[in-house]
Amino acid sequence: MDFIVQNWVLVLIAVTALALLLWPMVSGGGGAGSLTPTEAVQLINREKAAVIDICSAEEYAAGHIGQAKHVPIDELEKRLAQVVKNKATPLLMVCASGVRSKRAVGVAKKLGYEKVHSLAGGLGAWRAAAMPVQKGPPGKN
Repeated sequence: MDFIVQNWVLVLIAVTALALLLWPMVSGGGGAGSLTPTEAVQLINREKAAVIDICSAEEYAAGHIGQAKHVPIDELEKRLAQVVKNKATPLLMVCASGVRSKRAVGVAKKLGYEKVHSLAGGLGAWRAAAMPVQKGPPGKN
């Protein structure tokens, strides 16, 4: 007890550091449900995950993951059930940076989808990992 009293500043720093390390896990952010590009490829190949690109039409046309279905984030709640009917199908949400896709994960879970993931770092991380990107306007998705 004397150590804690005499070194209260060190104890405070240690407790603060621990809290900062644990906060992402407790809050559900910071990687919870986020996959690296390599993990995303494994999910797509092994579990036949549906890739949902939630970017704007312009962003989608500039580049997207092959076989990605384009559902802009503002239409996600209305259209996701039409695009992916089976709620047990794993979903990979993708946007340009990974920020909007984290929000999309919450929307999909609220709609009852069981296995929903976000691509950490978004399409930027996908490109940085030298993964293939297709260009072109949204199709009939």
